[in-house]
Amino acid sequence: MMIKKPKVICICGSTRFADLHAIARWEFEKTGENICLMINYLPEWYTKENGWNGHDHYGEIVGNKELLDQLHFRKIDLADEVYVINKDGYIGESTRNEINYALNNNKPVKYLEPIE
Repeated sequence: MMIKKPKVICICGSTRFADLHAIARWEFEKTGENICLMINYLPEWYTKENGWNGHDHYGEIVGNKELLDQLHFRKIDLADEVYVINKDGYIGESTRNEINYALNNNKPVKYLEPIE
């Protein structure tokens, strides 16, 4: 069975909602109609092995957050649209920068929860 060219969706949002990123990716990709680009999700056992407990953006700990933020902009460049995980209305500074970047580059932006 041949599938048509999938839409590319870049999932953005706080790393504190990494589990919701993974669920969104599954929901978008399970039909074969979409390909998702998103944060690097690290399992809890890996972060504990590295002594990174209590943090939600591991790039800050290892000193490469800025690099990873720039990489996420490149993911937005590749995407057809952006999907924001805004659980309980939360949108942090990095995510707000990603939304602005997407809008400035004429990418449609959709949200998990309605924005006010």
